[in-house]
Amino acid sequence: MALFSEIHREIRRSVREFVEREVEPVADELDNAEREVPPEIVQKMADLGYFGLIFSEDHGGMGMDTLSMALVTEELSRGWLSVGSVMTRMLITGTLIEAHGSDEQKRELLPKIASGERLTAAAFTEPDYGSDTASMQMRAVKDGDGYALRGEKTWCTFANRAHILTVLARTDPDPSKKHKGLSMFLVEKEPGDDFAPPELTGSPIPTIGYKGMKSYSLAFDGYRTPAASLLGGQEGKGFYQLMATYEYARIQTAARAVGVAQAAFDAATRYAKERVQFGVPIAKHQAIRHKLAHMATEIEAARQLCYFACTRKDEGARCDLEAGYAKAFAAEMAERVTSEALQVFGGYGYSREYPAQRYWRDARIFRIFEGTSEIQYEVIARRLLDDR
Repeated sequence: MALFSEIHREIRRSVREFVEREVEPVADELDNAEREVPPEIVQKMADLGYFGLIFSEDHGGMGMDTLSMALVTEELSRGWLSVGSVMTRMLITGTLIEAHGSDEQKRELLPKIASGERLTAAAFTEPDYGSDTASMQMRAVKDGDGYALRGEKTWCTFANRAHILTVLARTDPDPSKKHKGLSMFLVEKEPGDDFAPPELTGSPIPTIGYKGMKSYSLAFDGYRTPAASLLGGQEGKGFYQLMATYEYARIQTAARAVGVAQAAFDAATRYAKERVQFGVPIAKHQAIRHKLAHMATEIEAARQLCYFACTRKDEGARCDLEAGYAKAFAAEMAERVTSEALQVFGGYGYSREYPAQRYWRDARIFRIFEGTSEIQYEVIARRLLDDR
């Protein structure tokens, strides 16, 4: 059980105020219009320290714990998943740099990421390789005093807004090397929809939800990056560096799922109290009451799994199993809860006039990104069986 301090309570209160003031009034309108999270909201998040929350104060962060990160994520996602997901980019890149970067990379990049001066995006997935990370084929070839990147990446969310792409590429072409031939690069680019053709081009991928952040397919055709962009200055370490940061990423994804599900539950509860059928609010009907009870129970179970993983992480213990529990359960919980919330709304749930459909569309992504549910259960099973 996570132990909440007064600081944690204040964090939740302050983030909720920010969301109620800046996010909730515009989320439905922006999502329905398929517009991205406004730069003004991103800047305000940066000013409030959300991007550098868990980085050390020596590197420009706030030095807070994992539980604080989960609380901020949950409340932001409760307003709009896309807003809660902006900080995911900085979390992934920042934790990679803090754990594995060179002293110069930590000194030069972490303070800028923490402050929001540099926004980041993760370019890991390839068109033919998603969960099979070790088989990725994109090449980084030594070219003078740097590397030339050649190949394709896909599902690179926020790529257009990013100043830095965190790119996993193959530096050793020997197919037998598999994961040992992969390296991680911190590739700088100018933000904008044009990228840097012809060496780097990007095209947005149409999606059914998650409208506030565009995901891109990227094509690298000799795009150069200096040798200093190699994470930690070591080739062949990229796979291991990436695996080590997944604990944070999966905890944060679980928190996002809890936030979206909570928003759906809150909306359904309000509607059930207001909607009258057969002479009484539908909240008086047992079928609706039991739906809400089941929804609340599942949300709280996912929340506590998430907080438990945070506690393990903050204790300095290995928590890939606990993070896996939280991510897998919260992802499937969010899909169930948002679907039931839409059902409470009845026909209006299928209308864009109400937010139930947004929560439902957004929630479906949780079983896919940051490790599909199928892969996540395999990881959990291996830990359970190998440890016994």
